Amino acid sequence: MEHLGAHLAFRSRWQKTDEDLCRHSMSLVLHKAIRNDFFASYLYLLEKYPLVKLFAMTSEVIDGEMQFYARAQNFYKDLPATEEGMMGDFSDLSNTDIESSRDFLRQFVGGPGKAGTDFALDCGSGIGRVSKHVLLHTISNIELVDMTESFLEEAQNYLEDEADRVETLYCYCLQDFIPTPRKYDVIWLQWVSGHLTDRDLLIFLLRCKNALKENGVIIIKDNVGKEGCRLDPVDSCVIRDMNILRNIIDKSGMAILAEERQKGFPELCVPIWMIAIQ
Repeated sequence: MEHLGAHLAFRSRWQKTDEDLCRHSMSLVLHKAIRNDFFASYLYLLEKYPLVKLFAMTSEVIDGEMQFYARAQNFYKDLPATEEGMMGDFSDLSNTDIESSRDFLRQFVGGPGKAGTDFALDCGSGIGRVSKHVLLHTISNIELVDMTESFLEEAQNYLEDEADRVETLYCYCLQDFIPTPRKYDVIWLQWVSGHLTDRDLLIFLLRCKNALKENGVIIIKDNVGKEGCRLDPVDSCVIRDMNILRNIIDKSGMAILAEERQKGFPELCVPIWMIAIQ
C-alpha cells in the first residue's frame, strides 16, 4: 500500500482503526476506500493537531456526540426552513421528484395484499415536503420525525390545511428514534439513509420493520453511488452503492419488492433510486 510505511509508524494510534472499520461497515470496498482516500488527511491532521485521533468513520466522539452526526446537525441547523432549503441546488427538480415518488408509492398501497392508507411516517421529513406532495395524496394521516426543530415548527405553516392530518411531530435524530410498533402502513425515508452509519441504518430498519402494519411497506429514496461508499464531509452524508444497501436490507430480514431509478434528473447528478422493502 502507498502509505504502508507511515501506517506502521503510527501503528499505536491506528491499532484499532482497521478492526473498527470491519465491525461498523459491511463493505470491504468502503474499508479500502477510507484507508486509501483518507489516510493522507489523517497524517496531515496528526502533524498539525497532535491530539487528533481518527478512528473508523462515524465513530469519533466529540463532546459526547459522534462527529459524523454532529456535523450533519450543524449543517442542517443553518438551512432555511423552505422548499429551496430542503432541495438545495435542485429546487427546480422538485416537481419531477414528487411525480416519480407518487407513481412509485401507488404500486404498493390501496389494494388487496397491499399496504393500507391510514398512517404514514415521514422520516427526515424536514418541513414536510414529501408529506405534503406525496404521502398526503394517498395516506390519511401522517407523522413527521426530524432532528431539526425549526423545520418541524415551519411544517405546521407549510402543510397549511393539511396540518390537521399530522398526528405527531417528533424532534429526534433517527439513530435515537423508535417508531410506534404496528402503527404505520408506509414509512418513507428520503435523502436520510445516508445520514446513518451502516450499523444504525440496519438498527433503524429493524425498528421500522416492527412498526409496520400487515402488508406495510418501507420506501427508501436516496442517492446511490456506482461503487463502494463515499463520504460528503460538508453535510456528513454517505453515498452507498446498491450492493451495500441491498446487503443492509437483507440483514434486516426484509425483502426488496421493487427498485426504480429516478428519471428526469441531470446526468451530472448522483443517481437517485427508490427502493420498496417489506
